[in-house]
Amino acid sequence: MSSKRPTIYVAGVGIVSPLGTGVDATLVALRNNSPAIAPLHVFSVQQQPPLPVGQVDIADVGSGLPRTHRLAIASAKQAMVGYDCIPDAVIVGSTTGGISRTEKLLAEKSQDATLYKYHGLGTVAEEIGKELHCTGELLSFSTACSSGTVAISMACKMLEAGDAEWVLAGGADSLCLLTYYGFHSLQLVDKKGSRPFDVSREGMSVAEGSAFLLLSTVKPEHSHGVVLGSGLTCDAHHAAAPHPEGTGAEHAMQKAMDDAGVTADDVDYINLHGTGTPENDLAESKAVRRLFDFPPPLSSIKGLSGHGLAASGAIEAVVSTICLENDFLPANGGCEEADPACGIVPLVTPVSQPVAAILSNSFGFGGNNACLLLADTEKESVQEEVDKAPLSIVGKACITGAGHTMDSLGRFFTLESMAGTLETKTVAEELPPRAIRRMKRFSQMALALAAAAQKDSGLEQSPHAVFMGSGWGALSETYDFLENLQDTNEQFPSPIDFVGSVHNSAAGQIAIHHGATGPNLTSSGGDYSFEQALLATEAFLGEKTRYNTAFLLAADESHSPLSPLLDVSSQLSGVAADGGGSFYLCRKAIPGKVSIRSCFYGCAGEKGIEEMIRSLGGREDIRNKCGMILAGIPAARTQVGEQQLDQFMQETDLDVPVIHYRKFTGEFSSASAVATVMAAQLLESGQIPAGKFVMVLGFGHTLTAMELALQ
Repeated sequence: MSSKRPTIYVAGVGIVSPLGTGVDATLVALRNNSPAIAPLHVFSVQQQPPLPVGQVDIADVGSGLPRTHRLAIASAKQAMVGYDCIPDAVIVGSTTGGISRTEKLLAEKSQDATLYKYHGLGTVAEEIGKELHCTGELLSFSTACSSGTVAISMACKMLEAGDAEWVLAGGADSLCLLTYYGFHSLQLVDKKGSRPFDVSREGMSVAEGSAFLLLSTVKPEHSHGVVLGSGLTCDAHHAAAPHPEGTGAEHAMQKAMDDAGVTADDVDYINLHGTGTPENDLAESKAVRRLFDFPPPLSSIKGLSGHGLAASGAIEAVVSTICLENDFLPANGGCEEADPACGIVPLVTPVSQPVAAILSNSFGFGGNNACLLLADTEKESVQEEVDKAPLSIVGKACITGAGHTMDSLGRFFTLESMAGTLETKTVAEELPPRAIRRMKRFSQMALALAAAAQKDSGLEQSPHAVFMGSGWGALSETYDFLENLQDTNEQFPSPIDFVGSVHNSAAGQIAIHHGATGPNLTSSGGDYSFEQALLATEAFLGEKTRYNTAFLLAADESHSPLSPLLDVSSQLSGVAADGGGSFYLCRKAIPGKVSIRSCFYGCAGEKGIEEMIRSLGGREDIRNKCGMILAGIPAARTQVGEQQLDQFMQETDLDVPVIHYRKFTGEFSSASAVATVMAAQLLESGQIPAGKFVMVLGFGHTLTAMELALQ
């Protein structure tokens, strides 16, 4: 059977970038074809002269929020103009979060943890949610420079599935020392300003900005266009460099067109990723030439705006809607003589001509590729009407202070604490030394978890995709980069630490080592990062598609200077702890295997527990099926979390064992991934009554519910 596929309308757009604030200012800047790249002035640096960047003049109006948050809220509000609805969800792509403030605090040697409260990437979505009174999913994805496009792609999946009617999605990043010096350390910055596809190009111009799209399946009075399709892939090639032949980029573009139901001949314009770095531009051009016998008009705007990193894909999605509405194509700023090696000729001047369909590309570190297909009108299309098969666990693993899987589970089943930090050499004892010689704790832990889950599955073939969660990412690399920067008066930033510092570094390494070329997403929502990764897995892992198996995992490292400052729960516990859990999943019903599904994710509010109970099937259904609860209450949320759990138990009238799993795992953001491994083991070992399921519930400022059952 088939049904009409819902149209995803762009109901509202907001943009803040070096080109200007708002759609009108952006259009004027594009028409004028004037670069908005200039020497850095938004903060001071010791190494002079300052490099050319794309920067935004945005005032701090007393909000007390870091720069990324202010940029994000400004464009989010623009996108909501004319609508009094509250978004069902807010999805943000970001790589910097509140790092610009953290850098200052660390330089000042501040030990006041309350001042670091906006460091986490997830706080950007949370602040937008507060501003717009959104009580639904507040999700954060960090896939380097494709983050904003990934956020929009996730929004489309939610809308297509009928999980929401209105979703605000986009990206935001601010300039900071980490990115400013980080890209310079890789010798990827052009001191003359970015010149994408020019024969003399020497690199990129780091920039900042934010853009959001209000997407809906409800046809608005004025539509800015429609999102017809998206495509996500991973090169699985290198931590920072693209595949030299652009293979992953090609597959992402093709997937976006296939998803949209269009061919290469239907595309009127390609908004190129085009950073200006020699390798990236060459790889992208090769991918374009393989897909298009005669490429349509194409250009990159990064020679005008600079590279807004996680915001760039969202900025360019908004620019694409501007093109659709104005029958206008921007020029490829900075390109005076097209590089013949690339074999494409970008637009050198702005063009006014009809445009109905646009392919917009975004590619990032770790080989993360994301593409969107936007059009001016809706397209009649159908989708197969099938019941989604469950996510079956065919392999699992965990790491805690007690050791690897069996040692950790042994402690749990004897009611002993697993809290602590395993020696790094023990974490990585099963990994080839050569493969991890440049990696620090976070990536080693993630690789070890993935390898152990595959080993437990008994399958030789690695999964196709990677979905990972992490509350804090690579703390060691981030701290070491900034510490070294300060100690050397900003003269010798470490390129290795910079590449390893991005949140998706570990997921990228997993893809490289396992050849996983499907979607590669990293979520970062604090204590609920694993649950966000599960939501992404459910959205992107198809039963009858090329990508139907995946690693699902979450991990966090304990870092003595940073963890107590960033993670209040870690500070309150007084015991350093870290670890994570991983699964080899298959989108297929497998008798005798445990299935996992996300049942609820939302902000805690007056009706939060009531909505959670409803999502789990209601009071009677829960009482009939639930055999055990694993409850996660972060130490920083003990009082409110206990009240929420008590309310849940009272309203369901449940009489089942409740295990507070953080008392065993210790306090770290990815503890719920370890708890989920525990839940699967309880079911597999027959310690849960036949026909009953285990619920892994999360409490605090967010409420979550996952359900595991033996098939």
